Amino acid sequence: MARQLRALRGATTLDADTREQVMERTAALIRTILDRNGVGHEDLVSLIFTATDDVRSEFPAAAARSIGISDVPLLCARELDVEGAVALCIRVLIHLYTDKKPSALRHVYLEGATPLRTDLPQ
Repeated sequence: MARQLRALRGATTLDADTREQVMERTAALIRTILDRNGVGHEDLVSLIFTATDDVRSEFPAAAARSIGISDVPLLCARELDVEGAVALCIRVLIHLYTDKKPSALRHVYLEGATPLRTDLPQ
């Protein structure tokens, strides 16, 4: 199968809104997604991060840059402020090229984000 553009999703939560936790948990999320799916740096197209309104201490994209993803387009945005949503939550959508079928991709939900998408294979 030829390489095609695909997307991987994931999310994590923080215990507290600190720069250290944003950096640590976002980096762990990215590494886990890439490792679990056998994705190399050269496969990446872009990463889009969203964070809930209560995450204000650091941009999640800073964590991606800290682990060497600095030459790939990165974007941060606000998550919709929906009543009852998971708090202190950072989400990511990673666009990449792969020869895997969509059903073979493994999305990653860590920490308090695990109940967000129990319908997806991890």
